[in-house]
Parts: sequence; C-alpha cells; structure tokens
Amino acid sequence: MGKASKIRTKKVGRNIPLDIQIEKDRISKPTTRIKSRKRKEEDEQFVDGKLSEKILEQARLQQEDLEEEYGTSSKKKKDKPFSTSTTLLGPSTTHTDSESDESEIEENTYYEDFTIDEEEEKSLQLFMSKDTSSRRTLADIIKEKLTEKETEIETQFSDAGSVKLAKLDDRVVEMYKGVNHVLSHYRSGKLPKAFKIIPALTNWEQVLYLTEPDTWTAAAMYQATRIFASNLKEKMAQRFYNLVLLPRIRDDIAEYKKLNFHLYQALRKSLFKPGAFFKGIILPICESGACTLREAVIISSVIAKNSIPMLHSAAAILKIAEMDYTGASSIFLRTLFDKKYALPYRVTDAVVYHFLRFSTDKRELPVLWHQCLLTFVQRYKEDISSEQRDALHDLLRVHSHPKITPEIRRELQNSKCSKPEMETSDSGKL
Repeated sequence: MGKASKIRTKKVGRNIPLDIQIEKDRISKPTTRIKSRKRKEEDEQFVDGKLSEKILEQARLQQEDLEEEYGTSSKKKKDKPFSTSTTLLGPSTTHTDSESDESEIEENTYYEDFTIDEEEEKSLQLFMSKDTSSRRTLADIIKEKLTEKETEIETQFSDAGSVKLAKLDDRVVEMYKGVNHVLSHYRSGKLPKAFKIIPALTNWEQVLYLTEPDTWTAAAMYQATRIFASNLKEKMAQRFYNLVLLPRIRDDIAEYKKLNFHLYQALRKSLFKPGAFFKGIILPICESGACTLREAVIISSVIAKNSIPMLHSAAAILKIAEMDYTGASSIFLRTLFDKKYALPYRVTDAVVYHFLRFSTDKRELPVLWHQCLLTFVQRYKEDISSEQRDALHDLLRVHSHPKITPEIRRELQNSKCSKPEMETSDSGKL
C-alpha cells in the first residue's frame, strides 16, 4: 500500500480563536491577483500606430531616392539643345536575357537619344566611312590563328600580341564547353570556378574562345567583365573589351535599338581600367568611322556619369581630334568637354586645329559639329591664344548656323585669352 497523502491546509495565525478560524475556512476570500492572458499571436499581427507611420514615412523617402537616382521622378529636367526624346534602358519583352531576376526592374532613363531630320542625316552620311568591312571579333582572330597553326606547326608566333595556341587536353576542352552551357543560360548566382581562373592562364584567349562569348547571356557578360577588368592587366583587358565586349554591345544596340541593362552595367564596370576602356572601346569605334549616333550616345553616357582621371580623358580628346571627322566624334568630344578638365595646352591646340581643318571644307557641317564647337568655346575660351581666337572668327564666316554661331561669337568676344602667345604650339605638328 502506498503512503497516505497529506492533506495540505492553509496556514493561519497562531493566536486566532478556533471559531474564527472555522468561519474563515467556510467563506472563500477573493484574491487580489489579476490574471492577464498574453495574446502573442494577436500582438504579432498588429503594429503600433506610431510605428506604422514611421515605416510608411521611410518607405516613401526610399521611393523618392530611387526615383531621383534613376531619373523617374516627376520633376522636370532641363532640356539639352541636342536632345528631343529619351530612350529607356531596361528589360525587354523580346530580349531573352531580360528573364533574369536581377533585371526585373522598372525601365529607367540612362541616356538621351537623338531624333534628326532627313537633311541632318544626309549631312552626317557625308562624313561616315565608306569601308563596310565586317568587324573582327575574338572568334575571327582565334580561327585565323588556328589556320596559321595548321599550316606552320613548327613555327612560333613572332608577333608579341598574337595568341599562343597550345594543344589542349580533351578533358579541358570538354570542361570549358560545359562552362559555355552554363554561361549561355546564366541569369544569376555563382559562376563556375573554371571560368574564374581564365584570367590567370597564359593562353586565356584560346580558353575563352572555347566558352563561345557570342552565346553568353547579358548577365554572364556583366559578370565576365567584372572578373576580367579586375584580374587582367591593362593591355589584356583592352583586348577583352575590344574583341568581346564591344562587338556584343554594338550587336545588341543594332538588334534592339537600345542596350540591355546588364550590358550597360558591363560598360560601366569596364571603366575600372580607364586606359583599356578608351583604347579598347572609344578609340576603335571612332576610328572605324561606322559608329552610329545611337551607339555614341549610349557609350558617351557612361563617360558622363562616371569619374575618369584627367590624363586618360585628355589623351582620348587628343586622339579623337586627330582622327577623320564623324558625327560620333562630336558627341564624344562634347561629353568630355562638359567634364570641365584642366586640359594641357597641347590638347587645346589639337582641338582648335581640329575645327580649323574645316575652313576649306565645302560640305555642309551637321548641327553636332556646331554644338561641339560651342561647348569647347564655353569651357576653354580662356585657354586659347588671340591668334586662335581670330582664326575661329574666320572659321565662323565659312561655316555658320543661324542659332548657334551668334552664341559662339559672343563667347569668343568675351574671352580674355590668358594663354601666352609663346606657349602656342605649332598646330601642324600635332
């Protein structure tokens, strides 16, 4: 048998009479403790009113910041003299690369586009290159080298910039063809490690060709640009920009009349090495003479929105000023002038000579040329000599625009020409 359980009784005071104790035990006395039930579920579902107001206020401020950052706010923008409409960058319903989760954003204005009349277009066509040869890509160069390798197996490439082709193991070839399958369907996430080590290889161009860059998605091209811009030296990055990134950008603009968001971001990442950016993208596309205005506007918007060292920009201005004139040259020069660099005298002399070359040109110059001259005079009228100022006045008598030329004359007349005459370099030697 188990032990009998003890009956617990309430403790009462010792000196209380027995009859009073019995009465207290009969009558139940209400307790003073108040039971409160915690409603955790209800508290989790509802937020305090003041906290709700703070959350909504922060959300509204963040939305305004995003609108100001991407230019989608309802504030009126200042109209630029050469811009009449805007083109939007963003995911396209017809673009296969826009299915990425990263590119599912609102269409934002990244650059301003041109709309020109027929007469202006005819004027620009007079300055376009007549050479319609196809652009060389990385695939073309690799195929050419493979042909040379087949014909001269024992001959070493003497050209320092040539691709040194080595016989790759079949397993390596198969692995990088698998990498191509990943990059051709890439949307977001990690890239294969085999792809990340390509910049460290001596024959990186040959291995990169195995991945077929022309089949990459736009998101893969952006990630590849990040990797190659960070890990390659300037000369190697320049080859990647010129042979892989630039042809892809031009093809995308020609196909969709605008640039994919990821490719635009890849252009911005390529500025991580500004020297390679100018030598691999800007100068080749200007020198080709076949750069369209749409391509020039999109690429120049990257220059306008990012900080670039003065020496790289000054060298680019000098090279573009010495090239044969095209409408794209005026767009790039004007964008660089608007960054208001303190240019060396040699660069300003080259730009002045660039305009003076048209003194004997009988062709009708496009509006872009006059706008570029106006921007140059506004920014650097104090850095030219009095002789150069007089030569520009004579130029305006040959080529004039009813609305732009009077403004150029006014700027030249109000200039002080603080540049010493003795420091004026010979324009013919540039």
